Amino acid sequence: MKDIKNDLLRNLPSVSALLETDTARQWLTRHPRGLVTDCLRDAADELRRQILQDSAGRCGPAHVTADFVLRQAGGLLARRISPHIRGAINATGIILHTGLGRAVWPACVVDSMIEELKGCVTLATDRDSGQRVERDELVEYILTELTGAESATVVNNNAAATMIALAALGAGREVIVSRGQLIEIGGAFRLPDVMAQSGCRMVEVGTTNRTHLRDYERAITDSAAILLRAHPSNFRVVGFTKSVELDEMVKLGHDKGLLVVDDLGAGALIGLERFGLPHEPTMQESIAAGADVVLASGDKLMGASQAGIIVGKRQCIERIRKHPLARALRVDKTCLLALERTLHLFRDPDLLVRENPTYLMLAAAPETLRARADALAAAIGSSASASAAVLPGFGYLGSGSLPMEQLPTFLVAVSAPAVKAQELARRLRMDDACIFARIEDEKVMLDVRTMTDEQIAPVAAAVARAAT
Repeated sequence: MKDIKNDLLRNLPSVSALLETDTARQWLTRHPRGLVTDCLRDAADELRRQILQDSAGRCGPAHVTADFVLRQAGGLLARRISPHIRGAINATGIILHTGLGRAVWPACVVDSMIEELKGCVTLATDRDSGQRVERDELVEYILTELTGAESATVVNNNAAATMIALAALGAGREVIVSRGQLIEIGGAFRLPDVMAQSGCRMVEVGTTNRTHLRDYERAITDSAAILLRAHPSNFRVVGFTKSVELDEMVKLGHDKGLLVVDDLGAGALIGLERFGLPHEPTMQESIAAGADVVLASGDKLMGASQAGIIVGKRQCIERIRKHPLARALRVDKTCLLALERTLHLFRDPDLLVRENPTYLMLAAAPETLRARADALAAAIGSSASASAAVLPGFGYLGSGSLPMEQLPTFLVAVSAPAVKAQELARRLRMDDACIFARIEDEKVMLDVRTMTDEQIAPVAAAVARAAT
């Protein structure tokens, strides 16, 4: 066996010889020499390792050929040039899936951006005067129009919005907040930590489940600067509860000379009741109630790009704009292009539901979902390698929005005799179609609410491949 292994190792083609093959020469016309060389070397090293560890004689002369090594290197090269951030099909039933990019941008918005992204854009220039302006000022008009605020600015996410608002308006002073609103969201973002980093001193009032107006009033001192309301968008406290309405906080705060900051998180611009969901506080309501500053995410209920939206009183927004953090937290042209054009859809609620995927998925009728599920199950069932059944189920809005609300939907339960559910789900993710599903009762579940009719065929084909 030792002599056989030595013979095989001696016959391994060298990297320099492999680089002279027609296959490698073709690769070199499209890819850097260093990358091609690394893939060839890694493929040869892996084959060498397999030969040395082979105790059953499975590695033979057929493996120790240039063609074999080139095939392995080709696979390595394909994986290394493939983008890690790529398109995926969301069959999880979670509309705003953080792992899959949260809000899906409207196709009309993406199409309208293509030419701009190929060239220069008026990111920080006023066309009329030709003078430089701050980039966030170019989207201020649509944010103030939709919310009724005096002024607006944009930073790179809502955590940044919270940080800069507190730093600009309350650094070195006290910010009063209910204990029931000391939120933690994904990625270990905790409101107390953000307050500390912004230079504010947090003053907790009330209890976890009950906070009264008198609790805020008793906590106000000469050092107080802000009353903060943080909407608990990713959890709910139910039962024996009490919270203070925003208009009450505003009256108290303004009577005492304090600012009121309302962190809404999800960023609703229209009422969700039309979709059969509970009321979610809107930015317009917060402004109408008198909040000095209102904060929200751009990639949740707005269905736009990741952004921290800050609207409110002009004096407050100017202080935020001039803070040193503004430069560090500013957004790029892609964010602003997508945000502005998506916000235009909110001018027409009917157009919004037709064009914005977040609302299109929310508004999907039961009969539409059932028809899509039946079509998908039939397409999957046409393959002998997997079986599919349509079941009622529930999905979620996701990304910390309306955490207690289940969205009735239809699921296609997929099983394959030869493949366990965990492995089948992994294969679907690794397929060219890149499908993300969920697993329940040892079956892969495909939720059609977060899919489109156009995705039925590629999903069925991927299931057929993954199930064999």
